[in-house]
Amino acid sequence: MPMTEAAKPKKPAAPARRTACMCGSLRKASRRISQFYDTALAPAGIKSTQFSILSEVERGSIAGPVTMRELASAMVMDRSTLGHNLRPLERDDLVILRKSRHDRRKRYVELTAKGRSLLPRARRLWRRAENRFERIFGKDPAAELRAVLLNIANNRELDLTPLR
Repeated sequence: MPMTEAAKPKKPAAPARRTACMCGSLRKASRRISQFYDTALAPAGIKSTQFSILSEVERGSIAGPVTMRELASAMVMDRSTLGHNLRPLERDDLVILRKSRHDRRKRYVELTAKGRSLLPRARRLWRRAENRFERIFGKDPAAELRAVLLNIANNRELDLTPLR
């Protein structure tokens, strides 16, 4: 006996399409990019965050060796997260932390000879990864993305202030 229209099971309604939030999308993209660069840097024995830290330390500050505070600011990290990320670099003799002679609370981060010698090889691997990324996504879109991301990273309006 055929089912009447009212008796037929109804198809479940398609779930409403959810728009991904900015934070979740950026975190997913960040994890994917970190995996991409970590894989590229594996032959040098460091990860992408470590490469970024070593590069910032090498740039140093205008007045000389970079302080923990300056490095944390440049990396857009709080000091405790930076300290956590510096431990393996210190353990592997890539950086050294020195206390200031004039202010015992101030600590400087400096590259060791081993850290300085690792950077050229790591830079070559990094450059290869950058070139591959640009081949995959296009040179101009990659440059635009970099500009947008740096604009976000440097935007002080996003500091931790209560929303009104």
